Amino acid sequence: MNTKSIADKAERKEKKRTARKVADEKNPLQPRPAGVDRGSRKRKVKTIARGQRKR
Repeated sequence: MNTKSIADKAERKEKKRTARKVADEKNPLQPRPAGVDRGSRKRKVKTIARGQRKR
């Protein structure tokens, strides 16, 4: 939403909130599909050891 033309801070905030609410109602969050882990349950990527090269 483009609110550059609105000078009043409170009015701009109100417009943005209503726009966000309308967008959420149109496109609600979908549940996470089975088998997709979140955050701490994800596999971690191994970090490469730093220091002298092997060869």
